[in-house]
Amino acid sequence: MTISIRFLLACVALMTSGLLITLSGCSNSEASSSTAGSITPRQFADGVHAVMMADRTVYATHVVTNLKKQDAPVTADEYWQDTENAIPLPAQMFRMGAELVDENPEAGFTYALRSKWPLNEQHKAKTDFEKEALDFISDNPGDNFYGEEELGGKKFFVAVYPDRAVAEACWSCHNDHPSRGEDYPDFAKDDVMGGVLVRVPM
Repeated sequence: MTISIRFLLACVALMTSGLLITLSGCSNSEASSSTAGSITPRQFADGVHAVMMADRTVYATHVVTNLKKQDAPVTADEYWQDTENAIPLPAQMFRMGAELVDENPEAGFTYALRSKWPLNEQHKAKTDFEKEALDFISDNPGDNFYGEEELGGKKFFVAVYPDRAVAEACWSCHNDHPSRGEDYPDFAKDDVMGGVLVRVPM
């Protein structure tokens, strides 16, 4: 299965402009073509992952961390919906975007955060493949995990990328969180805190 470069660029343009990404144009016939000028599911997953992480890094570094340093009246808070003058944490922003894509029947792909040390149960590995991927990226820092998985009778290409602590707001929130257990690791800059999963139907 391949996906056109032109369509990927359109997806990237939509994401960088803050609009919801859909893959309605790369399903079936286009996605299965192998003509020149097309890309593989792995190249597609790598591309959308790069955009996702760029947006997340900018939000964590230049919004959330800056607000903390400036002692601003607006804070990033896990309970932002019930707190006055609060905005979502970076991981919550990421998850809300993933949920919108998941709800879109024309999206054609899904993505999610997963972790061996989830503070939120929603981020636990859901399949044996996801568990294997989290073990791999944890044991092999810097490497991605790629493979194929069958779910509900459908085959998917799956890419899992290390989710690193890119901003102080990330590791300080986890290290100080009241729900962390005694065996919960202390994270520092660039530590692998989990994985970003991109699942593309084949």
